[in-house]
Amino acid sequence: MSGITLSAGVRQNLLALQNTAQLLGQTTNRLATGNKVNSAVDNPQSYFTAAGLNNRASDLSTLQDSMSLSVQTITAASQGIDAITKLVAQAKSTANQALQATNTATTYSGAVTASKVTGSAKTLSIQVGSGSAIKVTLAAGSSAGAIASAVNASTTAHAAGVTAKASGGSISFSVSTGDKLTISNGTTAAIGGSLTSSNGVNNTKTYLNQYNALLSQIDQQASDASFNGVNLLQSGTSLTTTFNEKGTSKQVINGFNASSSGLGLSAATDWSTSTNINSSIASLDAATSSLRAQSTAFGNNLSVVQNRQSFTSNLITTLQTGASNLTLADTNTEGANLLALQTRQSLSTTALGISNSAEQGILKIL
Repeated sequence: MSGITLSAGVRQNLLALQNTAQLLGQTTNRLATGNKVNSAVDNPQSYFTAAGLNNRASDLSTLQDSMSLSVQTITAASQGIDAITKLVAQAKSTANQALQATNTATTYSGAVTASKVTGSAKTLSIQVGSGSAIKVTLAAGSSAGAIASAVNASTTAHAAGVTAKASGGSISFSVSTGDKLTISNGTTAAIGGSLTSSNGVNNTKTYLNQYNALLSQIDQQASDASFNGVNLLQSGTSLTTTFNEKGTSKQVINGFNASSSGLGLSAATDWSTSTNINSSIASLDAATSSLRAQSTAFGNNLSVVQNRQSFTSNLITTLQTGASNLTLADTNTEGANLLALQTRQSLSTTALGISNSAEQGILKIL
């Protein structure tokens, strides 16, 4: 107040007390917040530098979450390849068993009365398994030998593995693979009454069906190896992992067709010869090589992402530490400052009292 006059000593002590109170407030604020820089007013350069470091750390933290998802996506694909590799190995084992399999032939046999093949020529209908019927023309009056010759001369019957054998007045038909054999159209009666059948066993076909079932399992496994909506075991898919906040550092992983067709495997239709089975085995070996190569590629990609994930984690720590060094208060130092300031405040108050006492001495004189 302009109307109040204070001595120079009082004003000096009052100013010191005010400065002490200001420092005391600043120190208590630092202790309460833990920061020595709480706003741009405290220290503009440190405040904005720390804000930039913290913002980058936050951006990298978001990218680190994306990297974590990428790691799991690649891991799911790698695990899918491992499972498919086992299925391929199982299919190869099945094919090898088919090479060693023995089949029990299916036979039809009976007596032939040649006189019953009379009048015009007759047609003998032969069906192997679920295949198309084989038509064999029999001349009128054909004997058992003539019937056998006609069947054996049929290229269609030969391709289906059907053979006929005559012995005296009897005839027998056989299929070495053990598939079901059906002779119909009533011609059996025309060549001599009923024929007795003996069903065989086609072990090779059993293994063929198991092989095809395994290929179906490979397709299902490839379609189920997805994570977070991304399946790297399907063609046309890709996974992009961004490593920095500007998007200039990234990794793109293209999908791999791990289905049976993508591996060059096709369903088997005929394993009647070892050549056909060995052809399937060769395809399985090629598929195994392809799976191993892709597994190695995924392993390398996974290593890259994990390394960048670790690097990003360390960088985030470095950025946050740098920001903290600029803004965090040293609580030990600030605690000591608080004690010193409290002592100074007490002394300043005492000094102010002494300055005022000099003026009170004048009052006594008056």
